Amino acid sequence: MSRYGHGGAVVVGDVELAGGQWFPPHRHTVHQLVWSRKGVGSVRIDESTWFLPRTLALWIPAGVEHATGAIDPSWNRSPYFLPERCPIGWPEPTVVAVTPLLAALIDHLADFGLGPGERVRAEAVVFDLLRPLEAVTIPLPMPSDVRAARVAAALLANPADGRTLAEWGREAGASARTLRRVFLAETGLSFGRWRTHARLRAAMPVLATGHPVAAAARRAGYGSASAFVAAFHRTVGVPPGTYFGGGTDNPARRG
Repeated sequence: MSRYGHGGAVVVGDVELAGGQWFPPHRHTVHQLVWSRKGVGSVRIDESTWFLPRTLALWIPAGVEHATGAIDPSWNRSPYFLPERCPIGWPEPTVVAVTPLLAALIDHLADFGLGPGERVRAEAVVFDLLRPLEAVTIPLPMPSDVRAARVAAALLANPADGRTLAEWGREAGASARTLRRVFLAETGLSFGRWRTHARLRAAMPVLATGHPVAAAARRAGYGSASAFVAAFHRTVGVPPGTYFGGGTDNPARRG
């Protein structure tokens, strides 16, 4: 990171990714804001995955191991921040809404021909514009019990499968009571909540690529867009239009 000269705090790195391409888990000594200038990026940290259209970015604190990838062909334009020169110290991965002004400033800071004064002034505005979106990720820990893992894998392959736990039990060779106990003990989630997380996770890439809510609801196995929106809001903390609209409810995304 030799380009942090003249008192600057931010370096912008450009990486192009093919659809489905991933960088293996790694960590940085600096903070990173993962942002896709084009396409939809994705970040995995532990058991959580974020899907990031152009209107969203993810703040990753220095030292946090993560893997980055892309749903479709993407151009990642990610700012990196020197911790000792950055006034922001969020300790956890944090979703940030990328407004048109913030996007323009990131593009501006990608010009390494900027003078020291120009760079410092632009960086100060970027710091002011980094505001967290009040939303949570959707963890999806996997059970290790062979019977529960078989059910989990089937639901990941087809999240719209609406079989009851008793029906799954007959296929997996365990009672509904046993599966219920195993899911809670090994994932920290009830079976119903785990399935909701799996469904919402399956819908995230659909929403991130700009498809309407109705399409995401069908992918996730919900009977109506309104039921899907309610489940998304309860779990994530904001409705999908707010999350994928960069902080503003976008009726066009409702389908």
